[in-house]
Amino acid sequence: MPADPPGKKPERQLPPQGPIRTDGSRVAYAELHCLSNYSFLRGASFPEELVSRAVELGYQALAITDECSLAGVVRAHVAAKAQSLKLLVGSELILDEGCHLVLLAANRAGYGRLSHLLSCARRQSAKGSYSLDRALFESELPRDCLLIWLPDLQQPPEQLACQAVWLRRLFAGDLWIGVQLLLRGDDRQRLAGLQALGEKFAIPLCAAGGVMMHLPSRRIIQDTLTAIRLGRRIDEVGLDGQSNGQRHLRSTEQLAKLYPPELLQATVTIAERCRFSLDELRYEYPRELVPEGYSAHGWLRELVEAGIRERWPGGATAKVRDIIEHELMLIRELGYEHYFLTVHDLVAFARRQHILCQGRGSAANSAVCYCLGITEVDPARVEVLFERFISKERNEPPDIDVDFENARREEVIQYIYNKYGRGRAALAATVITYRSRSALRDVGKTLGLDDELLDHIAKSIYWWGSDLQEQLADAEVDYSDQRIRMLVSLAESLIGFPRHLSQHVGGFIISQGPLTHLVPVENAAMADRTVIQWEKDDLEALGLLKIDVLALGMLTAIQKCLDLVSSYCRKPLSMQQIPAEDPKVYDMMGEADTIGVFQIESRAQMSMLPRLRPRCYYDLVIQIAIVRPGPIQGDMVHPYLNRRNGKEAVSYPSEAVRSALDRTLGVPIFQEQVMQLAMVAAGFSGGEADELRRAMAAWKRKGGLEPYRDKLVQGMLERGYEQDFAEQLFRQIKGFGDYGFPESHSASFALLAYVSSWFKCYHPAAFCCALLNSQPMGFYAPAQLIADARRHGVEVRAVDVNSSDYDCTLELPDDFEKLTDHARHTLAPSLRIGFRQVKGLSQAGAAAIVEARTTGAFNSIQELVFRSGINKRDLEALAAADALRGLSGDRHRAFWQASGTEKPDAESSQGSLSFFADPAFADNDFGVDVLLPVASEGQNIVADYSSNGFSLRRHPVALFREHLNAYRVNTASELEQSDNEARVKVTGLVTCRQRPMTAAGVTFITMED
Repeated sequence: MPADPPGKKPERQLPPQGPIRTDGSRVAYAELHCLSNYSFLRGASFPEELVSRAVELGYQALAITDECSLAGVVRAHVAAKAQSLKLLVGSELILDEGCHLVLLAANRAGYGRLSHLLSCARRQSAKGSYSLDRALFESELPRDCLLIWLPDLQQPPEQLACQAVWLRRLFAGDLWIGVQLLLRGDDRQRLAGLQALGEKFAIPLCAAGGVMMHLPSRRIIQDTLTAIRLGRRIDEVGLDGQSNGQRHLRSTEQLAKLYPPELLQATVTIAERCRFSLDELRYEYPRELVPEGYSAHGWLRELVEAGIRERWPGGATAKVRDIIEHELMLIRELGYEHYFLTVHDLVAFARRQHILCQGRGSAANSAVCYCLGITEVDPARVEVLFERFISKERNEPPDIDVDFENARREEVIQYIYNKYGRGRAALAATVITYRSRSALRDVGKTLGLDDELLDHIAKSIYWWGSDLQEQLADAEVDYSDQRIRMLVSLAESLIGFPRHLSQHVGGFIISQGPLTHLVPVENAAMADRTVIQWEKDDLEALGLLKIDVLALGMLTAIQKCLDLVSSYCRKPLSMQQIPAEDPKVYDMMGEADTIGVFQIESRAQMSMLPRLRPRCYYDLVIQIAIVRPGPIQGDMVHPYLNRRNGKEAVSYPSEAVRSALDRTLGVPIFQEQVMQLAMVAAGFSGGEADELRRAMAAWKRKGGLEPYRDKLVQGMLERGYEQDFAEQLFRQIKGFGDYGFPESHSASFALLAYVSSWFKCYHPAAFCCALLNSQPMGFYAPAQLIADARRHGVEVRAVDVNSSDYDCTLELPDDFEKLTDHARHTLAPSLRIGFRQVKGLSQAGAAAIVEARTTGAFNSIQELVFRSGINKRDLEALAAADALRGLSGDRHRAFWQASGTEKPDAESSQGSLSFFADPAFADNDFGVDVLLPVASEGQNIVADYSSNGFSLRRHPVALFREHLNAYRVNTASELEQSDNEARVKVTGLVTCRQRPMTAAGVTFITMED
């Protein structure tokens, strides 16, 4: 969380009991109206900060009442439970008519109605806003809620009277007038006016703070947020900002001087009537997936038995049977049948629609999920992973992420919405927080700084390493400028503040009852998407389970690959039919020949592959996980390689440690191993190990690992382990940080890595074609993928209006029908580049060309335009891509003829209008060939890259090689023979730049020559 600005002294902290009155009694107070920074760009304190401050001040209770939102209440709930403070759950609402209300949930039913009301207000408005009128408020009346009315005394008396009568009719006995006294100079007048209003309509009064921050020192942050929200400079906010810093949690001593005692006592009375806690929320999975006559467990077993017959036609072994029975027993004992049935239903839908999918996660790599078709990871290949299945001891919920084809995941999402309705299904939220650049830009605009200067500063500050003042000096920014100093201070304080809600990448909440009674639902920015107001951490804190419906580009490519190979082999091919543990595939990996392969195609993975040389599936699991910041920063890579290559002995300080690390030669590589070590070597309980996992994922952002250090080290010392071993383990845990990679995910990724490698090895043309048709994805641009395919013997044919489809395609030899089945399996088809690679060509234009070509090939550009009806922009894009070469001869002639050809007029009986159609030029006396010299090789290569992003001609650097040799510029192939630390000169095309650069300002680039 952002620190308070320097130079400010914190308020004097009072004892928890509160101040003592002159008569000896103690002041009791509950804050009923408090906005956190989850009232985006209004509140200036985190929910946890507000809770902690309320405890320090001795409050009886605290209400978090964000505007039309419950987004911050879970964080407040967790903090309040830890500090034994009563938390009230509520929300502030401003009706379209201007009526200002605060609703507090009195019980579970009231909470459900409040959540539903917020959902209705949000759903009928665009993302980030809400709309609520009297009619909607009455139709979705939040009974079992207490209401605090905040009248605006500037409104006409008749309008206030109308509001009072209306609210008293709806909330008789549950209505108060909130009195906010903020030392603005009119407190006595305001109090008198509200007392008169209350007496006139028999509505009692209560104190309310209208809090927006936990300390007055946050005033500058609150003003800055207001300026950002209004889109103004901070010195132009005027009356729309706060006149002073009184909207903070004030001491009860201060409040006692401002409010009559009965108003303070009323807050405690209201708090006592609010008996709801978020702990009361219970989540139920949809039950319609269980057919009539079956129990949930009975139907799950029926599906598993059917899967056993499909996976093991000859019958499952006794060992597999034992594993399945053990898993089913755990599922039954923990009551997770509906979770697995829900995931199975999504996967079954995807398979019916021919959508490739793959489950991953601790529960996904189980025998039950293999039987249900959720994963293709055979338990026989990853037997060691079963220990990360659902654990009763650790009380961990199931963890299944299902990846679907990137291009078709939306079909699955809409299936969920259609099956369960918008009222029972929605995506989890992701809280978008301020990062350094966004904070600098937003704050800079409120200070009136130039956009160009802000962009320069944003690229110059990294918030770590050297002093910020030094970084700005290096960037030639004048730190003596007061606005620059204020910019840096405010931006630093704002980093980590929530900015707005966005949708999670795929975490779905599906409920048995109305979801809106569990958590508010609102519209997402994307059409036909709705999200709840809680993020995944909130769901975990409340024990609510989500199903992750994710997208993976490689699944799209693999599905296209399966379809392509099946088409020319004339036999359907599935992932299950791909031969396992093929030595030739692992040989290819060991040579780092993995461009385009899933997960192991980066330069870092390529440098590791020849050192680790995977020879089996589990080697690949380790290969994927070891090239991560966690194992690298934790100094785990070299020890593992040395032990694997026999250069270092494998030893374990105890059998308990051996049980956790045996499969990785005594080196912790996976997140699960760190948790297991904490349990077996340091005495952590299952809950404590899970807390450690959460802290590992967030320690850089929030701090939080140090409390575990003492317990971890002390626990290991008490069990006889050496101090060095304990300290080393803690360093490794810190190394994992945000990058700890789970073994269960690596196992699923390893399968896709193997499958994509198999296609690259045996069907390189189909593999490249599928990758090109699935762009954008992966590390490499089409130019590198095509060049790699050509190095593997694939004939690549240029885009051509008479041969290309929109997608890239495979072209088979003329005698294909005469080939034997074996010959078809070893066939090396040619790859034809599709129209999708032509920059500037519309998809509609490409489709029109393909449609027109069904009646025969085009013989001229004029005929192409006449039959397809494409516009001039599309025609020029084809000419630039050299796709008209078969009709015109070369690029220059294609442009020349395209410029003289127009799209036919739909209302005219004439065909295409062409300069060359004029009889005067039919005999070619105009001398077109003389006027248009043929493009040079260099011009063609440059034009290829400009229009297609690649060239099938020579590499651009090859044109300059003779010149480069004269200056002793090394080729890439010569670098292997260069001495260590030798100075070399290289020239090439930059294919990849690291983002962001390192803390030292170094940018790594990848070049090819």
